[in-house]
Amino acid sequence: MASTSYGYVVLLLIICVWRWQSCEGVNGVGFDIHHRFSDPVKSMFGVTNEFPEKGTMEYYDAMVHRDRFHGRRLAGQTDHKTPLTFSAGNATLSIPELGFLYYANVSIGTPASWYLVALDTGSGLFWLPCDCSSNCVRSYEFSPTETIEFNIYSLSTSSTGTRLSCSSPLCERSCLPSESYCPYRVEYLSANTSSSGYVVQDLLHLTTDNANSQAIDVKIPFGCGVIQTGHFLEAGAPNGLFGLSMDVVSLPSVLASQELVANSFSMCFSPDGIGRISFGDKGSQNQSQTPVLQNRLMVYTVKLTNVSVGLDSFAANLNVIFDTGTSFTLLADPVYSLLTEKFNSQVKNRRVGVHPDSAFQFCYLMTSKPDDLVVPAIRLTMRGGDKLSVVQPWIMIVEDDTRFYCLAVIKSDHDISIIGENFMTGYRVVFDNEKPAVGWTPSDCGESVPFSPNLSPRRSSATSFLHRGYLAFAIILVQFFSVQLMVL
Repeated sequence: MASTSYGYVVLLLIICVWRWQSCEGVNGVGFDIHHRFSDPVKSMFGVTNEFPEKGTMEYYDAMVHRDRFHGRRLAGQTDHKTPLTFSAGNATLSIPELGFLYYANVSIGTPASWYLVALDTGSGLFWLPCDCSSNCVRSYEFSPTETIEFNIYSLSTSSTGTRLSCSSPLCERSCLPSESYCPYRVEYLSANTSSSGYVVQDLLHLTTDNANSQAIDVKIPFGCGVIQTGHFLEAGAPNGLFGLSMDVVSLPSVLASQELVANSFSMCFSPDGIGRISFGDKGSQNQSQTPVLQNRLMVYTVKLTNVSVGLDSFAANLNVIFDTGTSFTLLADPVYSLLTEKFNSQVKNRRVGVHPDSAFQFCYLMTSKPDDLVVPAIRLTMRGGDKLSVVQPWIMIVEDDTRFYCLAVIKSDHDISIIGENFMTGYRVVFDNEKPAVGWTPSDCGESVPFSPNLSPRRSSATSFLHRGYLAFAIILVQFFSVQLMVL
């Protein structure tokens, strides 16, 4: 478990998005945020020794061991319907210096309140901190004189909110005889991390994802999170988690049930951490795609049939999950061992040794500039024959003025294989619940333009450093493990 100071700093980073900056194209908005390990945050808090040095193996390795901070429980559109997106616009953004966990700003209730939520295709129920004090994150002291507050949802402050009854078809948990309203509790793989309370319905404010930007209000179910535990009290999704799975209570399913758009949506992942989300998007006719396998978890599970590494390839028969809530790709054996062995046999650079506990075991000295680096290309063939070419499967590390790079693929210890965000980078990925299928098309996610937010919390001028996006391949909310390097 990370120390309290780590939690405070990551809260700052998430809160800092209230200081919005440009990251979106026409009709969209976005924001920049910094990770708790970033240099600006270190400097702001006067903290040096408590953080791994940026770019070191310890820096990346620390993050991997708490990937999937929220864990998750893993142990047809017609042509005339315009896609929808959040009322603040279709922009999403990952934590820039560590990347791959995407957030969006959503508006709920009457009058509308804003919440910064993590987007997760591995979860179903959307939940917000609700009517809580010690069991949720309410504010962060940005400086001795200024405090930034998160909005906390409450039925008492929204005239359009109601509790969901136990008899509702959207109530997925059995009620006790003493209960009149639908309860919920979601537990995650991370130790003692959960959210619980009761299910409510209220208005989610959306807009058409086109030049007209027509406002659309939709009543949706979501969890009123009275009690949060574990990482949700430290840093992980402190202002809510937005489930995007195939579950009946997820937003794509709810929008489709109201015949507003198709039961499909897309997320775009650019190398600089700026993305987009669009509900009802079915993709293009020429996109690559593969069918989704039926599974009780209602997540986007597909069949990996072949892996190509450089000039070599091998057959695979592996179920993998497309999961936007996981930063790095995890593969179970024998696929992991075959991929890494073939990658290692073709790399021309000298390999370096790492500590056995390190997440990345295949690392090499970098003797040229990153742009000139030549490594074996990795392509994944899915059921149906379409291929996903990985844009950049490695990360660069700096240790004691020595640069090296590591294959950013992790061996799965739970017999669960995941296509993480690093393998989705450079693509618009379509999650189509109607076929069902996952599709992908190369994309840079569009250009950026300035915008103005609808938020008005108390801000600090110290957020002026939030003007940049970074290409980075690591994740948030992690524990620290020592790393030893040696040239083999």
